[in-house]
Amino acid sequence: MPELAEVEFFRKRWSAGHGDKVLRVRMNEGKKVFRGGDTKAMVSHLTGATLLDSQTAAKQMLFHFSGGNWLGIHLGMSGELRVEPANYSPTKHDHFILEQKERQLVFNDPRMFGRVQFATGAKPPEWWTKIAPAILSKQFTVEAVTDFLRRRGRAPIKAVLLMQERFPGVGNWMADEILWRAAIHPKRAAGSLTPVEIRTLHRECRHVCKLALEKIAGKGGKLPPELNKYIPKSWLFCHRWESGGRCPITKKPLVREEVGGRTTCWSPARQKLKVR
Repeated sequence: MPELAEVEFFRKRWSAGHGDKVLRVRMNEGKKVFRGGDTKAMVSHLTGATLLDSQTAAKQMLFHFSGGNWLGIHLGMSGELRVEPANYSPTKHDHFILEQKERQLVFNDPRMFGRVQFATGAKPPEWWTKIAPAILSKQFTVEAVTDFLRRRGRAPIKAVLLMQERFPGVGNWMADEILWRAAIHPKRAAGSLTPVEIRTLHRECRHVCKLALEKIAGKGGKLPPELNKYIPKSWLFCHRWESGGRCPITKKPLVREEVGGRTTCWSPARQKLKVR
């Protein structure tokens, strides 16, 4: 599933349409990606509206149109945003298309785990404003992280890092990267972390998010199947799926197991499992 930086990468694709009017809206009505939404209102309000700007939060995107129209997109497991020529012919999995004079903004989702939402109003809708404060925001404090870990004290820290209500935008690979940099074993109980370890975790959460946005979201063109093209070899990411992969710091073998329901990679030589 796309994470913080990948979501920003795809949002930037549609930014090509900022400032232009929507001439026509096309969609595969009845598909799961529109669940619970008023597709007729979406077509009516967006046709003729100008795409003003857009932003990301966690794993979601919000597109702001003239007339107080708001379009939310969650990519899910397989969704992506593309920009196609004005004469583009839709394919089977192109479920939502905004036609502009010089281009078509396409949302494609083969597995349909993604979602398209719509709202009208002077301010962003509640389903957007209730998303947790960004990790790079001032609200993401050591104190907030400490409180969250204590309230989920028995859960493995890897599973806790995937909880979007405190760590918005962090997914599987980013959680592994954060824990590896912080030298914290993914199976450690969240409540067992010391104040020093929590401060380190907080720092690395912000550091990984910042670097990911710089290295991935800052790129244009096509996102490759493997992000290694953009990410330095000094990151765990570039070695986590290698057969016989080794820790970039210790040069010792990496381990992959399921932790908290997700395939997890760590360096036993660096990330010790402490028992309290």
